[in-house]
Amino acid sequence: MPAAKMGPSPDLTLHSHHLVNVSRVNDPPVRNSQEAFMMEMRAARMVQAADSLLKLVSELKQTAIFSGFASLNDHVEQRTVEFDQLAEKTDRVLARIGEEAAASLTELESHYYISAQKNFQSQQP
Repeated sequence: MPAAKMGPSPDLTLHSHHLVNVSRVNDPPVRNSQEAFMMEMRAARMVQAADSLLKLVSELKQTAIFSGFASLNDHVEQRTVEFDQLAEKTDRVLARIGEEAAASLTELESHYYISAQKNFQSQQP
């Protein structure tokens, strides 16, 4: 990660840790304050690391969500194309069935009229 996102430079933190170690004094109150300072420094570094992890997790979640939406959109578009093709095929089949039904109806009408004409002629003396 860039140094601007991490906050204070890790080198600066290590340098201050080294300075505290070099300047150790055996006087108990001074040593207690030095140890308190070291604990504060460690706590600050832990907070910075936790903040960095939270930001990283948030970015990963956003990436996962947005890539999920993209793949979902692709799948929806693919299914839409498939259904459009199926609708066109169904329309063609229905048109063919309609044409066949019209042709069959015309043929039946001609047979009916021919047979009606024959019946009419046979009934006349």
